[in-house]
Order: sequence, then structure tokens, then C-alpha cells
Amino acid sequence: METYATKAKRPSNRSPEDSAVSLFVDGPNMLRKEFMIDLRELKKRVEQHGRIVVAKVFINQFAPEKLIEAIINEGYKVEMILAVESDDANDVDVSVAVAATEAALMHDVDYIALATRDADFLPVIQKAKEYGKKVILVGAEPGFSASLRNAADIVEVM
Repeated sequence: METYATKAKRPSNRSPEDSAVSLFVDGPNMLRKEFMIDLRELKKRVEQHGRIVVAKVFINQFAPEKLIEAIINEGYKVEMILAVESDDANDVDVSVAVAATEAALMHDVDYIALATRDADFLPVIQKAKEYGKKVILVGAEPGFSASLRNAADIVEVM
């Protein structure tokens, strides 16, 4: 009997132009004024590797309305996570990790794309690769985790 895990590990027979990508953005970590991340450019870089089937930005309730509007205008789904404190940057990590891991279990996704600098996502990358997915990592300096860079299949620096 074949388990779900072994089914998910089967290599994809899709060509690169037919590959499906799930994109998850760690909003509090990446969408900071000092980085000036352009969400349209982020999507373009990820789309070089396949068709984006899921594009979510995870933010907390302290995100400004203009940021939320910009996220929606670029075609991303906003995932609002309730935070304990306004300066807590780790408030969305668990939600991003769960969503990305869930996507890694899907048969119709070839790539998991994470936009983050946070080393806490290393287990997510490892699990996605365990399930046969390629991992695209989009980050920014300073503070872009070396362990994430080394674990990902494709690294983009914004």
C-alpha cells in the first residue's frame, strides 16, 4: 500500500513552463520600509520558475491599511494573523509554516516559494524537499539567513 507521503515524493513530469508554484510571504519580516520590496517584482522573479497558483502575504493586525490595499492590488491574498504586541516580528511564522508545509503535501504543486529572511523556516524547507518539492527562497539583506540560502534550491535576493 502506498502512503500519502510516498505519493507526494513522486517526481513531477511537468515541464518548467507547466510547473505550479505556491508563494508565501512573511510580511512582518520582508515588507519593511528599509527593504522597499516591490511585490510585483517579487512575483515576476518567482514566475520565472512556474505558474503561481497560490500567492499569500501573511501580516498582523498592526499592518497599515495602505499596505493591505497594496498587497491586494498586486493580486496576493492577505492572511491576517492576530499578534500579541506590535513589535513582535514572529507573530506570523507559525501560520506561514503551516501553509507552506500544507502546500508541500499537495500533488499539484512543484515549487514552494518563501519570501523571508528568518532561519526559523529551515524545517519548512527541509520538509518541502522531503516531499519532492523544489524550494525558491526570496530574501533581503541585512539578516538573510545563511542556513536558508544553503537549504533552498533557488535563491533570489531583492
